Amino acid sequence: MMQAWRYRSGLLGALLLLPVGPALASKVEVSPGDNLQAVISAAAAGDVLELQAGVYDGPVHVDRPLTLKGGPGVVVDGHGQGRTVEVTSPSVIVDHLVVRNSGRSLDRMDAGIFLDQAAVNAVVRNNTMEDNLVGVYVHGAPGALVQGNRISGWIAPNLNDSGNGVYVWNAPGAKILDNNITGGRDGIFVNVSRQNVFSGNQMRGVRIAIHYMYANNSEVSNNVSIGNHDGYVIMFSDHLTVRDNASFGDRDHGMLFNYANDSQIEGNAVRGGDQCVFIYNANKNRFAHNWFERCSIGVHFTAGSERNVMTNNAFISNRTQVKYVGTRNLEWSEGGRGNYWSDNPAFDLRGHGVADLAYRPNDLVDQVVWRYPAAKLLLNSPAVQVLRLAQSAFPNLHPGGVVDSFPLMKPPDVPTAHSSAFERSD
Repeated sequence: MMQAWRYRSGLLGALLLLPVGPALASKVEVSPGDNLQAVISAAAAGDVLELQAGVYDGPVHVDRPLTLKGGPGVVVDGHGQGRTVEVTSPSVIVDHLVVRNSGRSLDRMDAGIFLDQAAVNAVVRNNTMEDNLVGVYVHGAPGALVQGNRISGWIAPNLNDSGNGVYVWNAPGAKILDNNITGGRDGIFVNVSRQNVFSGNQMRGVRIAIHYMYANNSEVSNNVSIGNHDGYVIMFSDHLTVRDNASFGDRDHGMLFNYANDSQIEGNAVRGGDQCVFIYNANKNRFAHNWFERCSIGVHFTAGSERNVMTNNAFISNRTQVKYVGTRNLEWSEGGRGNYWSDNPAFDLRGHGVADLAYRPNDLVDQVVWRYPAAKLLLNSPAVQVLRLAQSAFPNLHPGGVVDSFPLMKPPDVPTAHSSAFERSD
């Protein structure tokens, strides 16, 4: 008997040492007449608050690991005050809500959903964000996931007073996936972060679709930017993977790289706009299997960018394929394979897919016109025609610039260039 009593006592003691939070967690049905903040404050860790259809008053503050679960017709309204839903606890899930009407103060970081640095591994998914200054503000929340949301931003009379669809600051490991973002300032803006993944998002009607500042060792993939001022602006960031993204009709730049280094830029497609790609003081990057089509300038390359590799890209029907204002010779090929140029009247007598002669997208006349725009008046003069004829016969007369020694006869296969987003926009 004594041994049995000791066994039962030991088992009871072990059970008492187990955490009780999850065991006590339950589903709590919440009605529109309830005070949502009071329900949150009374909930136990791990509870699932199931909100019934109706409008709930915000702002609300979630300070414990809960799930706010909505459905059709479930709205949390911030009434123009502060952060409509503020999260300051790990492992919070905000799911299937309409979150609207945050405050309008950039200084106070007002937002539809605000994830504080304590909101480790928070999940914001399948929500509709309307008329908020910032849709989702990930302010130092490591491992946060923002997925499958529809975000329609507030547009201020002065665009700079608008907020971003998703703002990420110092949130290592955060992932922004499969969101649809319209309106506001930038679709996704990241500043001072690392090891992030932005993938599968679509952005329309914003200033910049995806804007990187001081964010390293991260991935931008499979996103679509349509009709924005700029598509993908990557600045002061290193060791990135930028692949399989699409830009259609972005007004100024499809892609821009400024002080971006040691990165892989592959499989992207840009169609339409002023400049498909602008490269400024960006070094040791690899551009491969990209598609640049129907821009005023295919690639604008300037300001001392060094040791970049350009191979297996397609330059299709750009008014100026490459603009490079410099005197150095830049070789744009690797391992006997260069790029495809739609305006290259080349022959391949050997039949191995590479043109017999090198291709130079610019000549001395281009250099003169870029430096002295008034010289455009002389483009049709006999002197200019003679100069171009001389350069074609004597390549040593070229002043330097981009040289593709192995231009391709056919464009590479870039699936992004034929994606459904592009087909719909044609």
